[in-house]
Amino acid sequence: MAEVDFYQLRTSALESALPKLLQKVLDAGHRVRVVGASEARMEALNAALWTFDPASFLPHGGPGDGDADMQPIYLTSESADVTANENGADVVVTIDGVEPVFLDGVSRYLDMFDGRDDSALQAARQRWKRRKAEAHSVNYWQQGEGGRWEKLG
Repeated sequence: MAEVDFYQLRTSALESALPKLLQKVLDAGHRVRVVGASEARMEALNAALWTFDPASFLPHGGPGDGDADMQPIYLTSESADVTANENGADVVVTIDGVEPVFLDGVSRYLDMFDGRDDSALQAARQRWKRRKAEAHSVNYWQQGEGGRWEKLG
């Protein structure tokens, strides 16, 4: 079974928190597939990754960029082929309440959600229960003051 980590955003927006998390994942030697609810959402996230920190660079791309296998971070939507692993990712990040598709070669899934939104929080609790029932190793991280992640369970 896979390791599934839930990340509850509380003090910053996804566009601010996700790049920092992606940098840590890349620094650990992983490749990442980020899956959002719509193509428009992923295009906006693409733009945010280009501009989040002028002093750094997160190598990423999406379906419109070509050479998916060359992208350490691949941005796609759930309307794409959800069974594909275009860049050979071993980590998948889901946003916007997207349900993960468990893929061969992927050992870790990160489910990021807005904990300030009651409906997003309730939906995340349901996903948590499903992952536990499926016997995945499940962890819960909550954003604390200053944006630092605190492990709760």
